[in-house]
Parts: sequence; structure tokens; C-alpha cells
Amino acid sequence: MNLFASKALEALMYRIEAETWLEADLETTWDFFSNPRNLLRLTPEEMKMKIKTDLPEKMYPGMIVSYQVAPLFGISLPWTSRINQVKEQHYFTDDMIEGPFAIWHHQHFFEEKDGGTLIRDIVDYKLPLGILGQLFHPILVKSRVEGIFKHREKVIKQIF
Repeated sequence: MNLFASKALEALMYRIEAETWLEADLETTWDFFSNPRNLLRLTPEEMKMKIKTDLPEKMYPGMIVSYQVAPLFGISLPWTSRINQVKEQHYFTDDMIEGPFAIWHHQHFFEEKDGGTLIRDIVDYKLPLGILGQLFHPILVKSRVEGIFKHREKVIKQIF
């Protein structure tokens, strides 16, 4: 790939970063987030998430999770993720392998800090439909993705 093509691809990618500090120890925090059954608790109700996979209590590299979500306008879409990497009590990563985005790569980091746990998320994503997708990003998509993380922060502060 030449430099021009590489820069063009970069221009179509977006990144959202979020941090939440919890007044909970790393082990407790990790146990909650590494249990894929808790995904439903962290997702806004209006997304109408339905998990279609039998989930274990602990995630593992290579694990596939399939669900239905309604990210915009109540339209239900399939979303399938693969857990790629897991380093106990440090981080895990997942990628969307089927769903509404062209690319969705989510990194979750956990760190003991100030007597609690700092959770840091980095999501790199690309919208489908090229230029048309780019037009919808500032109007619909960016605020929706940011809203999901705000909702998650509120919920985990209540849980912990």
C-alpha cells in the first residue's frame, strides 16, 4: 500500500477513548468485565440487545459472541465479536467480525490506581459506505458511540 492510500484509509477511521476510575480493587473489577454475561448490563436498554450465544462465565481468546442490537432508529442488526487477546487483570481486545461497522476494534485496559481501578477503553472504528458514512459520523454515529460509554460509566459506578 502506498503512502497516499494509507493516509486515505486513516482518514476514514475514527477513535473514541474513555476512562473510568472505580473505587474497587483490580481483581473485582476484572472479574466483572471478563464475564461476558455482564455485557447486557452495560448496554443501554434502547439498543435492545439480545445475546444469541451461550456464554461462559469467563472470556478467553478466540471466543465468539453473537447478538442482535438496534444501534439507530430501532433497526435490529446482527453483531458478532471475537475476543482476540486476554491478559488476566491487564487487558483484553475484541473485534467485530459481523455488524454495522466496516471495522470495530475495542481495547479494554485495567490498572490499579489511587486505591481503585482505572478502566481505559480505546475503540478504533470505520463506518461503511465510504464518504456517505463519513457524512453521518458527526450527525449520528459519534454521539451515539460516546453515549454508550457514558451509559456504561453510569451503570458501573452504580454497581461498584
